Amino acid sequence: MRYHNFTEFALNKAFEFIEPGPVLLLTTQYKHKINVMTLSWSTLFDFDPQIGCVLSPGDYTFEILKASKECVLGVPTVDIMEKVVQIGNCSGENMDKFKTFNLTPLDAKMVKAPLIKECLFNVECKITDISLADKYGLFVMEGVKAWLDKNRPEKRTFHANGNGTFVIDGETKNLKHLMTKWQIFI
Repeated sequence: MRYHNFTEFALNKAFEFIEPGPVLLLTTQYKHKINVMTLSWSTLFDFDPQIGCVLSPGDYTFEILKASKECVLGVPTVDIMEKVVQIGNCSGENMDKFKTFNLTPLDAKMVKAPLIKECLFNVECKITDISLADKYGLFVMEGVKAWLDKNRPEKRTFHANGNGTFVIDGETKNLKHLMTKWQIFI
């Protein structure tokens, strides 16, 4: 059926257009073992920040996150994009992904999980709600410390379309002068 220039689209693929944020790397540490996974289902709930992340119960990190109740969310850039996708294709249950993918773990200040040196931005998080984890895979977390690598030459992040394709951030438009209601964020 057609409505004007629109044609029906498969509802189960709507996520390709509503993908919320950049692809992330989520790190954990549990029982002296560090791990990293690729994550593309996250959203910001509040500016504090309160962050929601969805993990599959089949992921190795799922149970670790429930047990440790903390993690680091790293924002990778396009220069390590292929590596980030490859990290998502394997499990840390039987390998050290930091060594395999040549990532550098750095000590965090507020959580045991490591920062990732190769990321533009890292935010240390404490899990605040796991009540929807078993049913929906949803973990709610609060950022407790944030780190930005101002000297990192590459700053473009990327977003998953969910079908093996990615969108790379491009030009930034400055419309601060129009943000009259939201001056606190400028």
